[in-house]
Parts: sequence; C-alpha cells; structure tokens
Amino acid sequence: MNDLKFIKQLKRGEPEAYKKLYAEHVRRIGRIAKSYLGVDDVEDVIQEVFIKVYKNIKKFRGDSSLSTWIYRITVNVCKDMLAKKHRKKEILTSFGLEDDDEKTFSEPVEETKPSDEFLKEVSAEEIQKAINSLSEEDRLLITLREIEEMSYSDIADVVGKPIGTVKSKLHYARERLKNILEEKEKASRGE
Repeated sequence: MNDLKFIKQLKRGEPEAYKKLYAEHVRRIGRIAKSYLGVDDVEDVIQEVFIKVYKNIKKFRGDSSLSTWIYRITVNVCKDMLAKKHRKKEILTSFGLEDDDEKTFSEPVEETKPSDEFLKEVSAEEIQKAINSLSEEDRLLITLREIEEMSYSDIADVVGKPIGTVKSKLHYARERLKNILEEKEKASRGE
C-alpha cells in the first residue's frame, strides 16, 4: 500500500517523492551503468534515467515493481548510449580498427579450479577488473544478480529475456569470470 501511495506522489510530480526516489536508486543505477558502459557516461546515464522516469511515470502500470521498471529504463539508456558510441566509432574510423575492439579470444582454457587460498587472496579490485574485462551483457547480468541481488525473474524483466535464457547466460558469464580469475592465478604462479 505504501508503494502505491509513493507512486501516486511521483505521478503527481511531488518534489519530495522524486528526492526520495533519487536517494533510493541513484547508486544502483550508477552501478548498472558502470557495469554496462565502464566508468564513462555514468553521470549521463543517471541523468537520462531520471528524466525518462519523470516523463513516463504516468504510464507506469505496475506490471512489475517500480525498481524493476527503473532498471529496465537504465538498461535501455545504456544500450542506446552504446549504440551511439558504436555508430560514432564507425563514422570516425575507416580502417576497420573497430574490429580489434570486438575480438573475442577463442583459445580453449584449461579446466582447472582456482584454489581456495587464491580466491581468499583475490582483492575486490582484482575481481572488479576481471568483471570489467567481460562483455557488456555479462557485466550487466553479474552486477544485477551478484551485486544488486535481484531475482532471476526481475533480471528477466530488466533485460527483456526469458528466465531460462537469463539463467543460462548468467551461468556462462560466471564461467568466463571464473576462467579469467584462474588465468590470473596461473600467471601469479608463473605458469
């Protein structure tokens, strides 16, 4: 009932409701934007998301939670910014340099398990670097599930994919992250 009252306040455009909304969601929106785009453009994403929320709150029907709706807007803003960057890059480059940025390494990684000692010694900074080396989609999924602790159902709503697809993609994203950390362990041992 309290959420309905809050949503009604937002729909009426009450400044205090928007201040509360901002305080409750700005850090999460920033983390999602950072996981999707890296450090660039986080402030722009935050601003764009809150503008879209303000402009579209009257259309919010309550089919999902307010936070899921906001995160969906965040993902869409991030996708739009990424698409703009890629279009700009294509215009500015004429020698195919953008292909180098999108190469994936297909060398098979040996199946080894990282030692418990290594995982205990891995700093948050190293884990963040490993996450940042993943694709935009992998970073987003890991951020939503592991950092934001969202349910699979909410993640599916945010990214606009079926729950089974989200679970599968998240499984493979975790595997890629694990492989990166294992490679780091091997490098630290001099292998």
